[in-house]
Amino acid sequence: MDPKTLRANLLLLLAALIWGVAFVAQKSGLDSLSPVAFNGCRFLLGGLVLLPFALARRRRDAAPGPDRGLWLGGLLCGTCLFVASSAQQIGLKWTTAGKAGFLTALYVVIVPLLAALAGRRVRPLLWLCIALAVAGLRLLCLDADFSLASVNRGDAWELACALAFAVHILAIDRFAPHADGIRLSCLQFLVCGLLSLPFAGLPAPAALAAAWLPLAYTGILSCGVAYTLQTVAQKNTSPTVASLIMCLESLFALLAGVAILREPVSPREWLGAGLLLAALLLAQLPARSRRGT
Repeated sequence: MDPKTLRANLLLLLAALIWGVAFVAQKSGLDSLSPVAFNGCRFLLGGLVLLPFALARRRRDAAPGPDRGLWLGGLLCGTCLFVASSAQQIGLKWTTAGKAGFLTALYVVIVPLLAALAGRRVRPLLWLCIALAVAGLRLLCLDADFSLASVNRGDAWELACALAFAVHILAIDRFAPHADGIRLSCLQFLVCGLLSLPFAGLPAPAALAAAWLPLAYTGILSCGVAYTLQTVAQKNTSPTVASLIMCLESLFALLAGVAILREPVSPREWLGAGLLLAALLLAQLPARSRRGT
């Protein structure tokens, strides 16, 4: 393997690890702050971390007149991110970090389904992914009798989060090709943070001080550093390989929940997580061939 490609893949692996562990930080932050208050603070922090880089790129790519596409994209993507991240953080009140990681990652399967509703062709492989995902969900989220009445409300919120993140990804797909990635990301983080504030109120200084570590991790590492790693790394590896590596975020979330928060995982739930991971990985295979690209 080319050294640049190997380095890029290792950087993506590090980004996936940071994002996976972030579920533990997000759950820990709920000990001091409400879900929406935590999101507002962490996304504002993430936007501020990226702001100097965004301004530098704005000066480098200076063009006359306002960039309406960037501002519209930042507003719409930030709104979608607000809905998705709020559902995710609320769900973490009642479910584990590991489950949240896997359920959130279902956007990988939901995105092509939404595209199909818009009239695009669905690959036959996707139906296998959906079947595996449904089987995995039954094992991961339902009791031994597989009754729908046993669905945890936190898991339901995480499923809603996956749907919202799928819409967010489609919004990013619409605007990213026409805007600088770091500037768009910075703007959507700031929009998401600002939209959270009216619902969160003004957090008490003592609560902010108690949650400083989860906020620093999710704001600086998860939003700022991991995003930058992804941006840099994807220049030297294929999109297929990149997406496969980033799917490991859900596995890291499960392992971090067990290792750090001592979250219990039954054999049935491990099997369900394995089926979901298989569905996520298969959904990322290229359409034209199963050989590497």
